[in-house]
Amino acid sequence: MSGRGSPSKLSAPGQVTEQLYIGSRRLADDGAVLSHLQITCVINLTESTTKNPAPAVEYVHVPVSDSPLTRLSDHFDSVAEKIHHVGEQGGRTLVHCNAGVSRSATVCLAYMMKFHSMSLIEAHKRVKACRPIIRPNSGFWKQLIEYEFCLHGSATVKMISTPLGDIPDLYERETKDLIPC
Repeated sequence: MSGRGSPSKLSAPGQVTEQLYIGSRRLADDGAVLSHLQITCVINLTESTTKNPAPAVEYVHVPVSDSPLTRLSDHFDSVAEKIHHVGEQGGRTLVHCNAGVSRSATVCLAYMMKFHSMSLIEAHKRVKACRPIIRPNSGFWKQLIEYEFCLHGSATVKMISTPLGDIPDLYERETKDLIPC
């Protein structure tokens, strides 16, 4: 919680679907919040394990770093299937990384494409509406674009080169002011 009594953007959970939440490590470490949200499974996408504040909650650890070189796509199907399975059983999953910005957002996008038949643009719009601070790194974007192509036979996002590096084209408008003339 922030000093003013309202949840900060980093600690507040984002509800993506009835059964899927995205958040930070801090949120995942709060047993009271997990209980309030009726979370039955936590998927940890950090390099280190976390304490288990709620023994009744299943914890899944996928040790990955937030690097554009990390092959997070190797875990897209297994994590998406776990989220789906938990939902089918009437449970709720919280997916987290350190801040709930890159790794957790990436696997939530993959899940939405696979199990909700969304395009990458649609999935991004949905997850960003629930957690406005999401921003997968460029390597994860490239993997999501490949995944969308494998799932749907086309890609709705493409990477573009800028002086700031490669970015997905849907970030082009917001980065125009950052690029020197």
